[in-house]
Amino acid sequence: MKYIFVFISLFFIASCSSTKKKETIAEAKPNVLFISVDDLNDWEGALLGHPQAITPNMDKLFAEGVLFTNAHASQPVCTASRNSLLSGIHPTSSGWYSSTANMKKNYETVMADHKMLPEHFKNNGYNTYATGKVFHSGESDFKDKTDDFWTEYSPQFWRGMEPHIKENGFGYRGTMFYPFPKGGGQLVQLYGEETINKNYKDTNRFYSLCGGPLEDEDIPENGMYDEQIANWAINKLNEKQDKPFFMAVGFIRPHVPYTAPKKYFDLYPIEDIQVPEIPENEFEDIPIMGKAIAYGYTPKGGWADVTQKKEILPELVQSYLACVTFVDEQIGKVIDALEKSPNGKNTIIVLWSDHGQHLGEKRHFRKQALWEEATKVPLFFKVPNNKENGKRSSQVVSLLDIYPTISELCKLPKLPKLEGESLVPLINSPETKLDRSVLTTWFYKNHAVRSNDWRYIQYRDGGQELYNHKTDPGEHINLANNPEYAAVIEAHKKWLPKHDAIPAGSTKWKGDNLDKLVKKWQDNDSIPNWLQ
Repeated sequence: MKYIFVFISLFFIASCSSTKKKETIAEAKPNVLFISVDDLNDWEGALLGHPQAITPNMDKLFAEGVLFTNAHASQPVCTASRNSLLSGIHPTSSGWYSSTANMKKNYETVMADHKMLPEHFKNNGYNTYATGKVFHSGESDFKDKTDDFWTEYSPQFWRGMEPHIKENGFGYRGTMFYPFPKGGGQLVQLYGEETINKNYKDTNRFYSLCGGPLEDEDIPENGMYDEQIANWAINKLNEKQDKPFFMAVGFIRPHVPYTAPKKYFDLYPIEDIQVPEIPENEFEDIPIMGKAIAYGYTPKGGWADVTQKKEILPELVQSYLACVTFVDEQIGKVIDALEKSPNGKNTIIVLWSDHGQHLGEKRHFRKQALWEEATKVPLFFKVPNNKENGKRSSQVVSLLDIYPTISELCKLPKLPKLEGESLVPLINSPETKLDRSVLTTWFYKNHAVRSNDWRYIQYRDGGQELYNHKTDPGEHINLANNPEYAAVIEAHKKWLPKHDAIPAGSTKWKGDNLDKLVKKWQDNDSIPNWLQ
């Protein structure tokens, strides 16, 4: 009888222990795998941005969670977009429109009683890890805050590699974007290195549009930086964790230069490349500030320079596609490692890009504009055990929504300064449609308001554009001057900011290079023919 009693007691204790263990697992905070991809537009198979895009890993992943097909950046440039997303504050509130140096000048004011996203997780019991380009400069744009943000971060793999990757004699500001193609790329070859060095102080502009395949000898010994970033993340995922983790993995491609190992270029034969179709009269109805934005940063303007040689545009499209497929493979390796790790079933996956990228649409290249190709980004959430996984939401949303969304999913305290909206209701019900628009700003007081069906642009000089995305997804027909759409414009104006913060580091608005270019054109009646 005594032994029976002992057995029953032990069984009861074991049962309680087992129940307690199950409860602990069930109540455990989820991990977060936070994947960013630099300059990635919607050229993925799942988003149909380009019919030739080969992205099997992202496509597979996007089918396993909730994909937002109408997501937009708050500023279409790396530094401002990333700091807006990671702070949860729009540039029109912070004044963070461009340079990190200026952002540092009012950091304490903007971030008073507030925390950057990784710091908020770290302060609430998470180990926070970073590798690659998370902020614009890597693990942080604010070096004295780095240890507040992260428990651990990887080396910057591009440090110390200059002797190897500069052998060709060409380069771009910031060695994280190396390697560069032999010969410097298309624009260097078009103008000639001697002409560039002799006639132009800022040679950097010639390296901002180039690409090409890399041979083994062109690549750092440990692989492309994105391969090294992926490997660091994989090793960290395989480590035993004593706390829930927030891991930020920032991939660099497809940022220029559009270089990747040759095998990815071989997937896209140049003679088969499909380039964007651009109407001859594309700029007849575009305000002068929009023309100035499209002009770009090369001597004759991006479109004029690229179209000097007919083969450059197909080469750029091929190179961008090759880089997208290359980074897709790195994403796949990280996701595979997560799924094989002990944390695979309790990890939220978030994938986003900081802004889109033009490859000739609107006769524009790069980002830095207020049209669809510059603002639209992939945005994806995979939440474990969500019964809606595998569905899509076409509701317009903002990258500002990421911070409040993952805070809610991980049950972190709400922060009052966050300006986005939690997407948890949409993750739980992707078919929901809301009466909501989102704001993208390019520099000071140039705004785009994107609703579910429309894009309205208002430039600081009063110029306007309006596009109906149901009938004109390519944004070719500006309806802003048509009185039939006055009510649509007024409805979208309600989403413009009530206050535009002066750019950080300034006390008053003094104008910028866009204003100078517009004045030059107006004074000399010299708008380039390709913009008329």
